[in-house]
Amino acid sequence: MDQEIIDKYWADIYRIEKEEKKKMATLKEEAMAYEPKQTLNIADLPEVSVNLELFDGEGTDKDGNMFTYKYTKIEGKDYRVPATVLEEIQKILKLKPEVEKVKVTKTGSGMATKYSVDVI
Repeated sequence: MDQEIIDKYWADIYRIEKEEKKKMATLKEEAMAYEPKQTLNIADLPEVSVNLELFDGEGTDKDGNMFTYKYTKIEGKDYRVPATVLEEIQKILKLKPEVEKVKVTKTGSGMATKYSVDVI
């Protein structure tokens, strides 16, 4: 009889877990919790270590064309690192290899975007 009670207990637990897995959130709940995946820009950071690990990313532009880019991860967020920023940091490091941190500033938008990199 004790085994029968134990079996019924575990059957009830399994049934409850299965029912909970079936429950879905409402459209409203999902919409309120939704956070679109986005890649921020390295210029959004107050300062940047030149020793950050970079990753290769892929995306599509507004015309549906694939492109690749470099990015870093900081506190779970992705920050894109434009090629022009890499070029500027390379110039700085050739002159001052001991540099540890820089500040990236972005001006303009779209195809007119410009980046400047300053040593901190």
